[in-house]
Amino acid sequence: MTAEDINPYDDNRSKTDQVREMFDNIAPAYDRLNRAMSFGLDRSWRRLAVGLVADTKPRHIVDIATGTGDFAISLAKHITGAKITGIDLSENMVEIGRRKVTDAGLADRITMMVDDVLNSQLPEGCADAVTVAFGVRNFEHLLEAYSKILHILRPGGMLCVIELSTPTSSLVKPFYNLYTRKIIPLLGRKISKDNRAYSYLPESIAAVQQGDEMLEVMRRAGFASTRYRRLTFGVCTIYQAIRPL
Repeated sequence: MTAEDINPYDDNRSKTDQVREMFDNIAPAYDRLNRAMSFGLDRSWRRLAVGLVADTKPRHIVDIATGTGDFAISLAKHITGAKITGIDLSENMVEIGRRKVTDAGLADRITMMVDDVLNSQLPEGCADAVTVAFGVRNFEHLLEAYSKILHILRPGGMLCVIELSTPTSSLVKPFYNLYTRKIIPLLGRKISKDNRAYSYLPESIAAVQQGDEMLEVMRRAGFASTRYRRLTFGVCTIYQAIRPL
């Protein structure tokens, strides 16, 4: 079983439709919950990824699963002159993101759109870099999504993925399991009022391809120069790949 088989709700709708509903439901509490549940570490993970993207000097970045725009805003602030297109399934998340972009004075450089990567009409080769922060485990079809991302990237363009992962250390695992399986779902239910969203979170993390398995999916989609780096005892992983010339 992979993350593609894990759905937020127990019904017969597509995963895409269920993920869209889940993020629409939790959008008002999303930023607050992220900060609290990661102890603020998500900010440091994003900063590291921004640096990796900045090294490629991109002019146009597509940020997929942009959510409320945190990563898109960080990219714009730290990569001079870059234009960012942020896309997400959830209209409620995008609407919050648009307000944050305006408040940050970045509306001339960041465009926020409701869009599904699997059916996106973004043109081939339109992006110098594509980023996905904490979103690939929500894709209904991971290989197809990576193939679409390859299409969006220009030859030589970079894909940078940040994704939550399970630690490999036997010392860390028991505490991680307690926190993700018991405490996070409890906090999520209390704050977001969605009974399933934060139970889905640890289930999808445990099921998503990780490490070399994730790189293999990227290579099957056509990417080259794939690599990954584990962070914070392995609870987060950054993946990089290039569209071949």
